[in-house]
Amino acid sequence: MTQTNNRFFDEIGRLMNDAAGAAQGVKREVDAVVRNQAERILRDLDIVKREEFEAVKEMARLSREENEALKARIAALEAKLGATPDSGGAR
Repeated sequence: MTQTNNRFFDEIGRLMNDAAGAAQGVKREVDAVVRNQAERILRDLDIVKREEFEAVKEMARLSREENEALKARIAALEAKLGATPDSGGAR
């Protein structure tokens, strides 16, 4: 009788193990499908990637710095010539 009970419990244990493995497989499949759907939706929405955003942000920062340097250079040249920004174009 004990051997029958042990075999029964062994079979139930194996069945539970197989069910857990199958559930993990289904979970991986569902995760993959959801991830693919989310990526497709984001692509369709034309959302910018983080790397692209950071690159454009850096370009904008460098442009602002260059503009400030050019403003300072123009102001220095105007001061050297004795011209004011308002009197340059009107005659």
